[in-house]
Amino acid sequence: MSVRNAAKRFAASVMTAASLSLALLMPTGPAFADAGFRQWVAGFRATAVAGGVSGSVYDQAFRAINEPDPVVLEKARTQPEFTAPAWDYFDNRVHDQSVAVGQQMAKKWKPWLDRIEARFGVDRYVLLAIWSMESNYGEILKRDDIMRNVIRSLATLGYGDAKRSKYARTQLVAALKILQTGDIDESHLMGSWAGAMGQTQFIPTSYQHYAVDMDGNGKRDIWNSIPDALATSANLLKKNGWQAGKTWGYEVTLPAGKLPGGSKTLAQWQALGVVRASGKPFKNLTDKATLKVPDGRGGPAFLMVRNFSVIKAYNNADKYALAVGLLADEIAGGSGLVQDWNRPFTKLSFEERQELQKRLSQHGLYDGKFDGKIGDGSKTAIMAYQAKVGLTQDGYPSLEVLKWLRQK
Repeated sequence: MSVRNAAKRFAASVMTAASLSLALLMPTGPAFADAGFRQWVAGFRATAVAGGVSGSVYDQAFRAINEPDPVVLEKARTQPEFTAPAWDYFDNRVHDQSVAVGQQMAKKWKPWLDRIEARFGVDRYVLLAIWSMESNYGEILKRDDIMRNVIRSLATLGYGDAKRSKYARTQLVAALKILQTGDIDESHLMGSWAGAMGQTQFIPTSYQHYAVDMDGNGKRDIWNSIPDALATSANLLKKNGWQAGKTWGYEVTLPAGKLPGGSKTLAQWQALGVVRASGKPFKNLTDKATLKVPDGRGGPAFLMVRNFSVIKAYNNADKYALAVGLLADEIAGGSGLVQDWNRPFTKLSFEERQELQKRLSQHGLYDGKFDGKIGDGSKTAIMAYQAKVGLTQDGYPSLEVLKWLRQK
């Protein structure tokens, strides 16, 4: 059961008649909205108790929550719906900084990673890559502008977001049960606006299925215990069929001409002229694999084996699973892609991306964090600068734009 897959299934569900009535009757003024929220909280108590939550736990969890979280409602309304180019997605996730920190964490947590790998059979570098992807090795948990009270967030969505109402109600009961176990107290039950929690971002129901007390202190603390968080991710992958000692896939070079689709053994792909881009031989030639070309025939190509699909149990997206695999390989000491993405500009290093943001800020065009991540704010600032100096307004974080900024 995937963290995000579960969220998508619940979010796609049709609202109950009761929640629809509430949404239709909900007043719009802020004072009335708060009263309506308090009424919703009081009414949901019976549902939570029927689901196994004690009344005292419920009352304690909501004792200081009197109004919905406006940030959560804003996030729910403004989630972007777009498909980023392959290079854009991977450049923001697989870069020199994420690799370097991953290698530091591999050394720092080696004794625990040894134990986790021995217990679950899941590759340590995949776990480190997931940790990077989900919370930037825990750095996101330090940001008050991102972390929210999970109980309040889920109650807000259950009350005020028709699309996510059923998802939020289910997750709210699960979150209250987490409090009931004593694994974490309500003041530290923090997560994303949609309720994903901890170092490796589990929604409450997934936490219930997979959480592990790896450090043996009697609590399954994925917020503060790195061993618990990484072991919980390992448990999810193991229970979804991770094959110990095997890779997720291979970068390959394709022969000219059209290739058949579908799943074939590595031996069969090899007979068709598909070879590893590194020049090394395939391992386990009887393993079944599927060909993926996320950036078209001109970009890198991959043969994905079973563990690639298992990573998608965490997040059911090819790009996510591929980013985890590529980052894991580089943290482990691999040299990265042989064939780069079809990037229409000269790529910047992580430090150069931070410099780009700083220089855009000096021009008064960017007011975000200098985090090297090129999101909508950075792209808008780049386009504004390009317009200012007469360059093509493509928003690309290119060496060409950085050179212009250095001159001005």
